[in-house]
Amino acid sequence: MAAVCGLSSYHFVRAFSRTFGVPPHQYVLDLRLDFAERLLAESRMAIADIAHLSGFSSQSHFTTVMKKYRRLTPLQARFGKLNSKLR
Repeated sequence: MAAVCGLSSYHFVRAFSRTFGVPPHQYVLDLRLDFAERLLAESRMAIADIAHLSGFSSQSHFTTVMKKYRRLTPLQARFGKLNSKLR
């Protein structure tokens, strides 16, 4: 991304972080987790398939990242969304 903008990696990360409040890696990770959560809520797709479509190397990696950043497992997120729709 830095090369596309014509900046060094260092300057790109600083400018991106200043603009969006998080480093580029975190921003992209948040987008991937948002996408995965939508799939968990709106489909019956297998969690391993959702992990793959969201760009994670495995279901285990997806679960680890989701627990770290969202404090939920994919299954908890799926059932949490289903329960909120029933209310």
